[in-house]
Amino acid sequence: MNAVEVASAEIDDPGWLRRCRRFAAKVLDIRGIHRWELSILLTDDETIRGLNKRYRAVDTPTDVLSFSQETDPNAPGNIPAGDIVISMETMSRNARERLIHEEEELKRLLIHGILHLEGLDHEDEDSEMIKLQESILVDLKKERIF
Repeated sequence: MNAVEVASAEIDDPGWLRRCRRFAAKVLDIRGIHRWELSILLTDDETIRGLNKRYRAVDTPTDVLSFSQETDPNAPGNIPAGDIVISMETMSRNARERLIHEEEELKRLLIHGILHLEGLDHEDEDSEMIKLQESILVDLKKERIF
């Protein structure tokens, strides 16, 4: 069974923490992942910019960062898979630019972060990872999780 923790820092509680937890757990189930410990942090541009600069040498805010724990998948018990950090400010801007609801963009970023923790990566918006991300998003739109 997966363990998903969601917290917020440097922002007002968006009221989505419990729904984020359920949504991320559903994504893990769909991906056939059953023993992950996953941490999700919803934060602001300043915090994610600092992380982006420190760990990627990119001094700008971004929408989502994933930090893999790279642990032994054969270890007993749950596997500490890693952390996902999402800037709610950048997420809101993305949603406005795409003319979509913030909840849809947040779901997209949660899926994106999970796929990165699985080891998938992308070069552009036409990559296999992005296609998979959008396919999962479409599949989960049918369910009232969020």
